[in-house]
Amino acid sequence: MIPGCTIIGTIVAKPETREELQRILATLVAPTRAETGCLRYDFHLDASDPAFFVFYENWRSQADLDNHLTQPHLQTLFDRQGELLARPTEVRHLTMRSEAAD
Repeated sequence: MIPGCTIIGTIVAKPETREELQRILATLVAPTRAETGCLRYDFHLDASDPAFFVFYENWRSQADLDNHLTQPHLQTLFDRQGELLARPTEVRHLTMRSEAAD
């Protein structure tokens, strides 16, 4: 199945909040993967910058992604962005041009 919506989200922590932010971000994986329409939700740490986190996400549809953004398990992150993040989250919307790997 080719996903209807793919995004790459990058999140950069303030140096003093990196460990706390990593813990918060790690807690998002399991509940997000259980959401309707989530095809893939992978959490990464940049190999050369321990404050730089990346999410690679495939969703069945834009509506599923929009629903994801309203989920209660994201609220802690949303409520504390100004305190934890060095800059606003960057989200890139992608269109897959190949068949999805299984």
